[in-house]
Amino acid sequence: MALFTGPPVDPRGPRFSAWLTTAVLVVVLLTGWWPLLAAQAVVFALGAFAGLRFSPYTAVYRALVAPRLGPTDDREDAAPLRFAQAVGFGFALVGTLGYATGLTGLGVVATAAALAAAFLNAAFGFCLGCEAYLLLNRLSIPSKKVGTTR
Repeated sequence: MALFTGPPVDPRGPRFSAWLTTAVLVVVLLTGWWPLLAAQAVVFALGAFAGLRFSPYTAVYRALVAPRLGPTDDREDAAPLRFAQAVGFGFALVGTLGYATGLTGLGVVATAAALAAAFLNAAFGFCLGCEAYLLLNRLSIPSKKVGTTR
């Protein structure tokens, strides 16, 4: 899954982003306002496909939160986080389409699933998308190198 590589990140940033995402998704569920969910889908897409440093939530974290916390040597691999953002994008996209086309039940279910995952990450530091990424990597068949005799 080379698509999701990137420089290691401060693990406090993704948790901060998960809190913002949780707040956005709660507002969407309470109001049904699908344009806000579409905006969240864009945030997910930027983090997943352009890189975490391009996410608006990362910019907010770097500018307003990180300076107050001080530096840390703790770093986390970006690939599982970017994969999690891609999964979030999928749920937000399905939710947006559901709300926008009148399939409100679909919108609610997809948004609620994304909310559950975001809240788990924000409150407990448990990233479902990251765990799925690691599981998929463990289950993948190792590629054979050209010229090996195995």
